[in-house]
Amino acid sequence: MTETYPSFGGGELLRQMPPVLRARGFRLYLGGNPGADRKLCPKSKRLVDLWQCGGEAVLGHTPSQVLRELKNTAERGLFAPFPHPQERRLAKALSVLLPGRAFRFYVDEFSLRNALLKAGYRNEAVNAFPDPAFAPFPPSDIPVLSLWRPFLRETPPEKTPPLLVPVLPLPLGPRVLAPESGLESVFPPSNLSPPLILAALTRSIYDLIAARNRGRPHYKRITESISRGAWRRRGIYCIYTENLTDESYALLFRRFLEGGFLLPPVRDQPLILPSGLSAGEEAQLAKLLAVRAGIESER
Repeated sequence: MTETYPSFGGGELLRQMPPVLRARGFRLYLGGNPGADRKLCPKSKRLVDLWQCGGEAVLGHTPSQVLRELKNTAERGLFAPFPHPQERRLAKALSVLLPGRAFRFYVDEFSLRNALLKAGYRNEAVNAFPDPAFAPFPPSDIPVLSLWRPFLRETPPEKTPPLLVPVLPLPLGPRVLAPESGLESVFPPSNLSPPLILAALTRSIYDLIAARNRGRPHYKRITESISRGAWRRRGIYCIYTENLTDESYALLFRRFLEGGFLLPPVRDQPLILPSGLSAGEEAQLAKLLAVRAGIESER
């Protein structure tokens, strides 16, 4: 299974939703007219976020220390992409998360792919990144390049791709490329990014390192439901295992939305279990996960 960087795509389904006026933790609070035409309208004014911006909100939408870092850096006026020591601090934080790697920072998806092309990577890896949430890479077929996701079972360094694109808990960017140490010289230098964004990303990485329990949510009903349905779970990531057309996935998306849950807006991204579900939310999600696409749930 391959994937573009997870925050891209899915606009067609997302634009049919009611507007999200506020996001707190793993819940989205909706506004607008719930009876408007062409809207995928949940029964509730609140959604539990199972997309989490493709993993960029895996620690929730209101991480308090990141918000504090943004405020403190903004007060110093560091909005423009000037050289700043924060780039070095970001690399230091990443080296704790991904030891033995070098790092390049590119301002957006286009710049990241352009850097890969300039370095001579002119194969499918530049157009679609394998996603380890779908399955572990077999030792005999490790790709050159893949996404890296937190809270998956640790993989020995010798069995990881030489180039990683980590999915980090901040939707603002930049895009990070993490080649094995010694490979970085073939890639263009990092783009300059606003210190405001670099400081927030650095804080989010340290929060990620400290959030070990985030990768171990205990949901007995969900585990039992997945064992009987069409979903497969790897850590906090769940994958729908049966083949789906775009139309059938849109129906599945609607079913979850009406039940109060936001699925990924594209079918080649994983569902991400949130932390802190209430007993009622867990029971409802377990019921939805037990239903196969195209089969009506029991009323």
